Amino acid sequence: MTWPTHSAVSIATLLLISTITGRVGAQTRMIDGPPAPVAPEVVSRDAAGRATVRALRLSQPLRVDGRLDDEVYQIERSVSDFIQQVPREGAPATERTEAWVMFDRDTLYVSARCWDTAPPERWVANELRRDTNQLRQNDAFGVILDTFYDRRNGFLFYTNPLGARADQAVTDEGNLNADWNPVWNVRTGRFDGGWTVEMAIPFKSLRYTSGAAQVWGINIRRVIRRKNEWTHLTPVPAAAGVPGGMFRLSRAGTLVGLDLPAASSNVELKPYVISQLTTDRLRNPAVNNAWDPNVGLDAKYGVTANLTADVTLNTDFAQVEVDEQQVNLTRFSIVFPEKRDFFLEGRGIFDFARSGPGSTTSALTPILFYSRRVGLNGGRVIPITAGGRLTGKVGRFGIGAMNIETGAEAVSTTPATNFTAVRVKRDIFRRSTIGAMFTNRSVSSLVPGAANLAYGADAAFSFFQNVNLGGYYARSDTETLSRDNDSYLTRASYDGDRYGAQAQYMKVGDNFTPDVGFVRRDNMRRSFGSLRFSPRPRVHFRGVRQFTYQGSVEYIENGAGQLETRTQTGRFAVERQNSDTFSVEGGTNYELLLRPFVVARNVTIPVGGYAFRDLTVAYQMGLQRRVSGTWSMQRGQFYDGTITAFGYTGARVSLLKRWSLEPSLQINSVQRPVRGFTTTLLRTRSDFGFSPRMFASALIQYSSNDSLFSSNLRFRWEYLLGSELFVVYTDERDTKAPGLPDLRNRAFVVKVNRLLRF
Repeated sequence: MTWPTHSAVSIATLLLISTITGRVGAQTRMIDGPPAPVAPEVVSRDAAGRATVRALRLSQPLRVDGRLDDEVYQIERSVSDFIQQVPREGAPATERTEAWVMFDRDTLYVSARCWDTAPPERWVANELRRDTNQLRQNDAFGVILDTFYDRRNGFLFYTNPLGARADQAVTDEGNLNADWNPVWNVRTGRFDGGWTVEMAIPFKSLRYTSGAAQVWGINIRRVIRRKNEWTHLTPVPAAAGVPGGMFRLSRAGTLVGLDLPAASSNVELKPYVISQLTTDRLRNPAVNNAWDPNVGLDAKYGVTANLTADVTLNTDFAQVEVDEQQVNLTRFSIVFPEKRDFFLEGRGIFDFARSGPGSTTSALTPILFYSRRVGLNGGRVIPITAGGRLTGKVGRFGIGAMNIETGAEAVSTTPATNFTAVRVKRDIFRRSTIGAMFTNRSVSSLVPGAANLAYGADAAFSFFQNVNLGGYYARSDTETLSRDNDSYLTRASYDGDRYGAQAQYMKVGDNFTPDVGFVRRDNMRRSFGSLRFSPRPRVHFRGVRQFTYQGSVEYIENGAGQLETRTQTGRFAVERQNSDTFSVEGGTNYELLLRPFVVARNVTIPVGGYAFRDLTVAYQMGLQRRVSGTWSMQRGQFYDGTITAFGYTGARVSLLKRWSLEPSLQINSVQRPVRGFTTTLLRTRSDFGFSPRMFASALIQYSSNDSLFSSNLRFRWEYLLGSELFVVYTDERDTKAPGLPDLRNRAFVVKVNRLLRF
């Protein structure tokens, strides 16, 4: 099968098609829940607790200051009677919450008065940074909006008593994009008896269907973290987990009464200016303190209110935080997360066979589109000349298309390359999807001079609340790699709160090579099964919220039918009412090495079969604590030797409400008959929040396995909503030689961008 080497998909053609077919006018939707409330009521409920909320239309913009002293709060009734997800599923919330949903011609407003019987010094509020996991471990108020009322996708907005912001795009009730950063505003305040919040979300920051009398999905969450209590506007099952319960949009309420502005051109321009001073001693010849000023542009065009086109020119990601180093004692590569802005919005649509309820995937499940293949190679940054993307929904179809051109880079010997990814998904039934995807790389990284194409179809079926089925079939086409070039997976799971079970079967061919994707392990057939029992004690063990007993079996054969991996694992965990968790996990393992395995520098494990056992004990302190983190100890066999491992990970020390430290330490000591080794990974992050829109951070890392010491210092100021100033210093040093570490590369960057909306 042949494929064009450049621009396999014409973005201009896609824009034309979407303009013709994508304009969905006002339409009447049936309410999935109780009937709309009649004024002056603002909420109606049925016997199951489901809610329909009436949005209040404002004649003039709301003054967003967090005080809740506008007239609307005095004359309009509030939405209240929130319901616990945990600790007592279905019980009324122990603290009162009053919420209002309002709108004018440009903005949606969500406000709340969060009553609390405890004094402010007992509230959990210690995070100002945007989008951090710690923010979700504070006392919090949030809203999720299902703007297409498809009961599976939504936009989440979150805050705490300090006014910090978090925003996330949710796809298929389970795939979370925490790096989506729309323009919106929030202010919080305090009153005698609790705290208040006012959110202002411009309609231009959302994707929706315009017109009169629209119907959206909505759920609202209130978290009282010192009680480990999570409550919602509508009942959410404990089995959905926290914070995952907010994403269960099939259980969300309904928002009515919205008269939304007609879709406009909705153009956003974000030009940037950057100046950087760079030293790179890996280049030949080396670069020392080279000054490189530059400019670039990101543009966003609302083709319709629910389809968005993005274009990037001369893209630069110098402000992005460096990767966190990881310890890898396996013989397979590991995945690093995407952090670059251009690849983050609409990311969920490009996930292939990895989204939706019950879509728990192994680290071995191939990724058909892995955005870090674009603009990164061999640890080097590859220049992105230009790129375009189209994402959104047309009726019941989700659409994603991306085309990017990268330049050449000498050190990694990377040629100029064109990358294409196209994705289509269709919603079926209540909570199920089917889809297809293909990717193309004009210059393969595996076969010089050849192109690489990958394509496949996937499906995810969800029935009732906890039964999930799914799978995919995919192929890749590369010159000389045309045999055994497919992969497929089938899976089934039951994901209840008390009981759980999973079964999976996956095949990855020896020549399955999606070159715009990621395959951690090929030439295998994997069988996996697990059973779980998670009772919640009611009378005894008053300090315990839930026990978990779990066992799993993994069996992997290669293409020749030889057993290469067998893992049998048992786990017991106790979650306390304060959210601390104690766990013990042990297993028996078998690994067949058909070729020598380089596990560490100058350490190789020879060919052969190895049976070994290990045991890990861990204690995780609740993330709402001023000092949190997970302490772990592992002891057991490791191939032909023994391993003793110690870790303190996921840690956070709240020094002040504005200042935190996040230390991390991992030590692995392996003793072997011939040559042992010890790896040490030390990482410390420090963050100081001047305000919810200004913070400074430092990330210092040391890895003995790679002999690397690195530092990354960042200052970020959102001086206007959506417009930012970055000041960044980064360096990387080699610690092999005695004495002071040798500099490998260094950069000092100042970058300013400006958001212009039309």
